[in-house]
Amino acid sequence: MTTLLINIKELIQIRENSVKKVAGKDMNVLPTLKNAFLLIENDIIIDYGSMENIPSSTDNIIDCEGKMILPTWCDSHTHIVYAGNREQEFVDRINGLSYEEIANNGGGILNSAKKLQSTSEEDLYKQSSKRLEEVIALGTGAVEIKSGYGLTVDAELKMLRVIKKLKENYKLPIKATFLGAHAFPSEYKNNKEGYINLIINEMLPKIAEENLAEFVDAFCETGYFSVEDTDRVLTAAKIYGLTPKVHVNQFTTIGGVAMSVKQNAISVDHLEVMNNKDIEALQGSETMPVALPSCSYFLSIPYTPARDIINANLPLALATDFNPGSTPSGNMNFVVATACIKMKMTPEEAINAATINGAYAMNLADKVGSITKGKKANFIITKEIPSYGFIPYSFGSNLIDSVYINGEKI
Repeated sequence: MTTLLINIKELIQIRENSVKKVAGKDMNVLPTLKNAFLLIENDIIIDYGSMENIPSSTDNIIDCEGKMILPTWCDSHTHIVYAGNREQEFVDRINGLSYEEIANNGGGILNSAKKLQSTSEEDLYKQSSKRLEEVIALGTGAVEIKSGYGLTVDAELKMLRVIKKLKENYKLPIKATFLGAHAFPSEYKNNKEGYINLIINEMLPKIAEENLAEFVDAFCETGYFSVEDTDRVLTAAKIYGLTPKVHVNQFTTIGGVAMSVKQNAISVDHLEVMNNKDIEALQGSETMPVALPSCSYFLSIPYTPARDIINANLPLALATDFNPGSTPSGNMNFVVATACIKMKMTPEEAINAATINGAYAMNLADKVGSITKGKKANFIITKEIPSYGFIPYSFGSNLIDSVYINGEKI
């Protein structure tokens, strides 16, 4: 069945197939077409253009008078599969405790792991599916989801099986990442080598046997996994065909970016703390820097230095980091607005970062992230707005009229 969307005030992010990501000054270029049509057949974009060249016949017509269309958001860093919440830690931070102090008191990742280990797979799926449906309604049309709140063989496998079930039951592209190296369980506090061996010798083979993940991640940070620890985990995961996506530079810069680039990581995520060596390591690589501004907002930590990254002729993607401890929100609209307000990105840069570059960071550049012939018909129809700059400007308003995934209205 063909569907023709007409009288589109502005069709945003129109690209040719050859463009998989944008970097440097090109991030400030957002190709659009005013007074446009969009033609989809079943779940695929097959044509677009000016209204004066509108196709003569179609099965279904949708009038978008006064509204804009852009590709759905591509959220390349989330922890949507988790149990319960950590609202008490939110209150603790208000009362003066730091993220590190909360973790040292048994909170943080280990708190989430304890809750998840005692939650059934069925209940975990129900909680996670509600969150997934929430972010789809907010315009997300492709998402990466990590494990990492299990920290035992059985619990990590449980998380990844829930992600697999979400992939089977929802139509948007979902990518699974194994993050067993998220924190050291309390029983391994004095035996870090033992936990790394557990990841390498038991978790990875079972994950590969069930084909539960495409990516591997580690929290490469002071007090968590060292550069050497992370390098060892990534090297072992490559034997099973897992591509690295790495947490780096959230609180300190310890050389994780350069190591990740050498490991051919598809992305390095967080980057709140950067130095010249980190920037230099990324130059000439195929690794996508990913900023998580909602995390900076929620924890009151520095924001990723977007201007330094873009001025170094590098690309940048934006993602939510949706998780119970440091970013209990999967709202990509807020991410785009915060990137403009706090990171001084232009609306063009932020939209590019949240669509085409986000798709690249999930190895989905050939399927989503732009209005391109042959890509999936995953797009947002806005309410009547004066310009696409109004999306980050009006940061507290819901400007979405409808969301389409695989050509179907959600």
